[in-house]
Amino acid sequence: MPVCAQCGTDNPDIAKFCLACGAPLAEPAPVQEVRKVVTIVFSDLKGSTSMGERLDSEAVREVMSRYFDTMRAELERHGGVVEKYIGDAVMAVFGLPKLHEDDAVRAVRAAFGMQRALAELNDELDRRWGVRLANRTGVNTGEVVSGDPSSGQRLVTGDTVNVAARLEQAAGEQQVLLGDLTYRLVRDAVEVEPVEPLELKGKAERVPAYRLISVAETGEGWSRRSDAPMVGREAELERLLSTFEEAVAERACRLVTVVGDAGVGKSRLNDEFIQRIGARAEVLRGRCLSYGEGITFWPLVEAVRKAAAIREDDPPEAALAKLTALVGEGSSDVVDRIASAIGLGSEQFSLEELFWGTRKFFELLARERPLLVLFDDIHWAEPTFLDLIEHLLASVEDAPLLLLCPTRHELLEQRPDWAERPGSARIVLQPLTGTDMETIVGNLLGEAGIAENVRERIVAAADGNPLFVEQMLSMLVDNEFLRFADGRWSAASDLADLTVPPTIQALLAARLDSLTPDERAVVEPASVIGHVFAELAVEALVDEPARPKVPGHLSDLARKQLVQRDLSAIDEERFRFNHVLIRDAAYRGLLKRARATFHERFVGWADRVNRERGRETEYEEILGYHLEQAYRYLSELGPIDDHGRELGKDGSRRLASAGRRAFERGDVTAAVNLVSRAVELLPDDDVDRLELLPDHGEALLQAGRFAEAKTVLDETIAAAERAGLGGLRAKAVLVRLLVQLCCVRQPTR
Repeated sequence: MPVCAQCGTDNPDIAKFCLACGAPLAEPAPVQEVRKVVTIVFSDLKGSTSMGERLDSEAVREVMSRYFDTMRAELERHGGVVEKYIGDAVMAVFGLPKLHEDDAVRAVRAAFGMQRALAELNDELDRRWGVRLANRTGVNTGEVVSGDPSSGQRLVTGDTVNVAARLEQAAGEQQVLLGDLTYRLVRDAVEVEPVEPLELKGKAERVPAYRLISVAETGEGWSRRSDAPMVGREAELERLLSTFEEAVAERACRLVTVVGDAGVGKSRLNDEFIQRIGARAEVLRGRCLSYGEGITFWPLVEAVRKAAAIREDDPPEAALAKLTALVGEGSSDVVDRIASAIGLGSEQFSLEELFWGTRKFFELLARERPLLVLFDDIHWAEPTFLDLIEHLLASVEDAPLLLLCPTRHELLEQRPDWAERPGSARIVLQPLTGTDMETIVGNLLGEAGIAENVRERIVAAADGNPLFVEQMLSMLVDNEFLRFADGRWSAASDLADLTVPPTIQALLAARLDSLTPDERAVVEPASVIGHVFAELAVEALVDEPARPKVPGHLSDLARKQLVQRDLSAIDEERFRFNHVLIRDAAYRGLLKRARATFHERFVGWADRVNRERGRETEYEEILGYHLEQAYRYLSELGPIDDHGRELGKDGSRRLASAGRRAFERGDVTAAVNLVSRAVELLPDDDVDRLELLPDHGEALLQAGRFAEAKTVLDETIAAAERAGLGGLRAKAVLVRLLVQLCCVRQPTR
């Protein structure tokens, strides 16, 4: 609703001038739409119509209000956004306004929690109104086009929403059905029962589905391998061991922060370190949670429970008794404050006193035996908990204590000076080398070998990240892209277009979604240019008002470990994405129309630069590719107009020119690829397309693809006869004779 800048009056959306003072109203900012992979929860009541026959309409309204309030609370507790209510149904989205790497598992926990919450609600409804409700729920993950929730627009559109609704309709009473992608993202956190693939309305093929039995309350949706040997982190391990020895020798507190991207090997390094120190130290662990209520001191809760052997089902009295026995009867002040921090005591204390109690607790434990406390994922820690860690470093006395804190680079964006105090160290994990990655592939596959081309493709795509290797192998095996025969794995299909595993896609998309709008406005056009991009090219692609800010935003992205300067560039400022999968994730977030626009703009910029440098025909293959992409995206969005046809024609010309040069230098494979793509960009009856067909046929001939060459040339001859193009027909006939001659000369088998 537009608000007048002069008098502050609210006006209808359609108003151009203020209804109160007549001042012109500012045009509303356009809604920023993006493509996102989100998870949809769709839940509907079953048999609620009959309730209206037994209850007064006011009572029905009260019952439904209690139901919707309860369901909404459970959805929002896990981070979902309720988009709408449709009759008795509720639809929620997980991944808006910001994506999270664990949106799928949050959604499944919310759906499971809705069933438990409804069971409790039914007891209340039965007592008051004599009714009990039953619902059914579908959970589905997939790509949608999403708008800005603050604009009042619909949040999401796309087939993902429709499938979620169909899953709900197929579910039984008090059941939750998960879609296939949802299950793949949460499979290590759930217990499910596969159901017969569903024949859903509007879907050409049956859809896999899984009936949810239970879900873990904490933890990730997919587990990581920890049984393979550690590779490539020997120097970092030695540094951890030496810091531990220093803490023991000086009876002092030390802090080591291990910084690295998700999957780069932080957990594996920590596990190896803990195994090396063996029984020399007491080890306590606590993980920072990404969301939830009462999470500030959750890592401390887990550490204390481990130290005192407190079980989840212990009553408060028993838990307090165990805590007292651990620290001693004479330390009641410490027990009271620790109990308050972890939710066992009713007495409230200030933060200063809670910090004091935590320090004394760890000192008491460490004086008996060296203590290692691992606080995992501190990039998700609340500021108060980070303050607690720094307090421990500065105040612990006469106690050998090592605080080990794995984190991602996001922490250093929030606290750039983290781990710079005396007694602290920062270990930054870099991507592993290609040799190390090949070793990891071998370790994961065990005695089974793998074809050389497959290993190279996986190692190149993973780009130094062990988790990416693990997830790619898992995806390839699960989807039957790899087959096992004669003691080795080989590709069952072409791996040229190796897709990103959904688990990795979720990690990277969530990371990009945390960027500011200005940073996204830079990283997205950069992703259109490619893995390596020039700063000037990005400036040409963004809107003019944003161009002066591009250098600063690129520096910010480099500091956030998303891009880095390309030091090989001599005459221009160039950057490269830290990982090719980051580039792919940024590209997937763009609407197709935006992709087409950026591809076209890049060609315009490159043409201007080439003209200035006198290199008009340089990089024709690359520029033809960008025009090809622009044309294809426009064709997917609707009928091609004159402008789209011109893009296709220009792209075809450049690809054909590059193809002819490839043919002349003897690169037949490239020639076939380029010329065939040039042909596809033109209408069937276009004269330029017909002129390309003999070249296409000749390239196929040289590649030994005789049957395809004959098909292309037969088409050319027929089209040339219809169009009265005698010269073209003669050329095609000549090439076809060559094809026939080569077929005759082929030896029989």
